[in-house]
Amino acid sequence: MHAWPASEVPALPGKGRDLRIHDTATGGRITLDPGPVARIYVCGITPYDATHMGHAATYNAFDLVQRVWLDTKRQVHYVQNVTDVDDPLLERAVRDGQDWTELAERETALFREDMTALRMLPPRHYIGAVEAIPGIVPLAERLRDAGAAYDLDGDIYFSVDTDPHFGEVSGLDAEAMRLLSAERGGDPERPGKKNPLDPMLWMAARPGEPSWDGGSLGAGRPGWHIECVAIALDHLGMGFDIQGGGSDLAFPHHEMGASHAQALTGEHPFAKAYVHAGMVGLDGEKMSKSRGNLVFVSAVRRDGVDPAAIRLALLSHHYRSDWEWTDQVLADAVERLARWRAAVSRPDGPSADALVEEVREALADDLDSPAALAAVDRWAALQGAEGGTDEGAPGLVSRTVDALLGVAL
Repeated sequence: MHAWPASEVPALPGKGRDLRIHDTATGGRITLDPGPVARIYVCGITPYDATHMGHAATYNAFDLVQRVWLDTKRQVHYVQNVTDVDDPLLERAVRDGQDWTELAERETALFREDMTALRMLPPRHYIGAVEAIPGIVPLAERLRDAGAAYDLDGDIYFSVDTDPHFGEVSGLDAEAMRLLSAERGGDPERPGKKNPLDPMLWMAARPGEPSWDGGSLGAGRPGWHIECVAIALDHLGMGFDIQGGGSDLAFPHHEMGASHAQALTGEHPFAKAYVHAGMVGLDGEKMSKSRGNLVFVSAVRRDGVDPAAIRLALLSHHYRSDWEWTDQVLADAVERLARWRAAVSRPDGPSADALVEEVREALADDLDSPAALAAVDRWAALQGAEGGTDEGAPGLVSRTVDALLGVAL
């Protein structure tokens, strides 16, 4: 599966700071010091409702991670999946009377268009669940053969009790996990499971649903968590730098994925840091397909809004915060974009050397994009009030905003 084209990232003078990021597993900030190649895996969409602002906010956060690392003169090995077969996708296809593969292909194409418009840097590997199945089956078989998985009426379940580190990613107690499991696609009440929290590893073929050859597992399709594990292990290996996604993925998805990988390899941890973006709401509720309260990037673009303004709207909130999308949020971003463009359009201005370092420091400090925007606001205000004589300043500001914030002025 192909990703989307990359926009050029301007080179800035000097060198950026190492990233200090909030790690869900430890509950505090850690300083990441990757080698010459930083490794990140971000969970992708299930392609039936692309691309709403909650998606966009999440991928904006991890785009900032890439840009901070690139500014430290590292390479970035970024991997993202597409869950192009799963219950919600199949249910939506049935509801709308569509072929599920056509639905997935259409929504994935729209997602690519939106990511391109928002100037999100693409992953090096963009892998669909379906294309990953040949690599998933052997892993599921290995877990079963090692006693870390078991058969229940033809379905194969992973046994969470086989991983001594289970629970360390989310830090939740068993009851909280059980409640979230029921809410987020698990089946804790199914009779016969060794532990109510055990997740599906391989689902036996169901009538009327797609299935694939599972070797000794029988015909069926993979569970949600093993999909990402197989892709991450194949392309990044154990101990990569960041596992990322929305905060609703901390449990069960990232918790279960870590346990799958640790049981498979005998190594710990699966990722050095687990990083989660907050939820975006609308009218007082989390933006989600189940509530039908989605604001789509493509719809806002069709209304004539510059994608750079959409990106500024996302950047105006700290990535870990929960916030609401409103008309005012967008209007403020449109106005900010106009101010910035006016400021950099002048032939000279106040020195911008300090601004570059302010933006670098803000983003290295747990991706504090609101602080980075405030720094650019101050330079633009000074430009408007006093101007300056540095002929290189407007261009340096423009390159800084482009390289570190992904906004083209």
